[in-house]
Amino acid sequence: MDRRNKKMSVITINKNNFQEEVLKSEKPVLLDFWASWCGPCRMVGPIIEEIAEERTDIKVGKVNVDEQQELASQFQVMSIPTLVVIKDGKIVKQSTGARPKQQILEML
Repeated sequence: MDRRNKKMSVITINKNNFQEEVLKSEKPVLLDFWASWCGPCRMVGPIIEEIAEERTDIKVGKVNVDEQQELASQFQVMSIPTLVVIKDGKIVKQSTGARPKQQILEML
């Protein structure tokens, strides 16, 4: 399959792949900190999936805060959903709460 036509999908980020997928990424990374029990997270989820499919210039990852408490505390995630944009291993934008797609795109 030709990779250029392949749609990007959301990567599940955990402490084992965080260094490789996020900190060493050549592309900006949009991280979605979420949990299955979180209503607003379920609203943002499909938007995040859409952005991952549409934008090949960025990497999109999801961090389940229940399973990855270490990463959640590293980013001082107090409420979810929290969206974080990381470029060159550094946080450049962070926002909490459900956002419409346009606002999420503006973070990038």
